[in-house]
Amino acid sequence: MITTILTDIEGTTSSISFVKDVLFPYARERLPAFVETHADDAQVQHWLHEAAKEAGLVSASRQEIIELLVGWIDADRKSTALKALQGMIWKDGYATGEYRAHVYPEVAARLRAWQAEGKRLYVYSSGSVPAQRLFFAHTEAGDLTPCFSGYFDTETGPKRDAESYRRIANAIGEPPGAILFLSDIVEELDAAAAAGLQTTLLAREPGTCPAGGAHRCVADFDAIER
Repeated sequence: MITTILTDIEGTTSSISFVKDVLFPYARERLPAFVETHADDAQVQHWLHEAAKEAGLVSASRQEIIELLVGWIDADRKSTALKALQGMIWKDGYATGEYRAHVYPEVAARLRAWQAEGKRLYVYSSGSVPAQRLFFAHTEAGDLTPCFSGYFDTETGPKRDAESYRRIANAIGEPPGAILFLSDIVEELDAAAAAGLQTTLLAREPGTCPAGGAHRCVADFDAIER
């Protein structure tokens, strides 16, 4: 019996285009000024140091770090340091109403229905936990954060590593078999299944469920068996 639902964001609850065409360009444009004006902030310093360490830089100028991070945005690098800094920048855009997070039409109602049924809902995304909270607090369907019991990001581990899902199950306090993981990425679902989680592939484009796939495949949340 499924007691807990763990969901990805991009391509699962929300369109990839919103992140790539709205959030990424917003952060890219503002990152240089953000780093310059927040360089004395302890949290920003921490993540700049982590980015330099990740890149193997023993010493680097502020401009070199900025160029490194911009390059990572362009490459969609799954860097925890980058995601943390992006989240700080996105906070301003949400606060000023420059954009609202996209969610697919059925998502909000389905999340609320699952919660009403007594299921616990969690998010696991490569975006930082603060960025996830901001995302779901400012969606086109309103504030969805009351639906969720918790959030996980890549500080837990890579999304294509089975050990990450074991850690999540342990943190949630549920047996892996009671957790359903939703994603549009087969490799993530493979890792979750290897850890014992139940899985469902979201194929938002009609007719794109792979033939003979290893995971249950649906077009939207309303079609998920639970």
